Amino acid sequence: MIPVLHSKRLHFINPTPALVDKIIEGRAALAEYLQLHIPEEWDEFETEPYVYVREKLKVNPDEAPWWMWLAVLTQDNILIGQCGYKGPPKDGMVEFGYGVVSSHRGIGLATEIAAVLIDHAFTFPEITHVMAHTLAKENASTNILRKCGLQFVSEINDPEDGLIWQWRLDRES
Repeated sequence: MIPVLHSKRLHFINPTPALVDKIIEGRAALAEYLQLHIPEEWDEFETEPYVYVREKLKVNPDEAPWWMWLAVLTQDNILIGQCGYKGPPKDGMVEFGYGVVSSHRGIGLATEIAAVLIDHAFTFPEITHVMAHTLAKENASTNILRKCGLQFVSEINDPEDGLIWQWRLDRES
């Protein structure tokens, strides 16, 4: 059984190693495996992160909830995005991220995804706060994070991404 999360319009599938293999194989293999419509824009997402997650899951399959989730628009049975955490909690914190295919942006799905990831993280008592990063400028992602209650923390220079903004939300007492 593949773990699933739900929101108002979406459900989220937490990939097993076999499902990650199908993602890496490509859109047709993934569509057949999940019996979902996969939009052409799905190819916007690179396979490198999935290869990384597959290797992590081979070593520790119990960490699956702390890596990747696939976001499915339930009513249309269409895969509209991917999201997840950047690994298991460390010092009470998890970092999350998300992406929505271009054909489904601008209708609140990314906000819904972020809210689900935050709520899911806080179901674990060891999580004291969640973090996220954005480009170092005002954009759709900064608006989404603010809507979800995250606060700007600092501007940092990331070795891979350059200048980025760090965001944080603490668990309510």
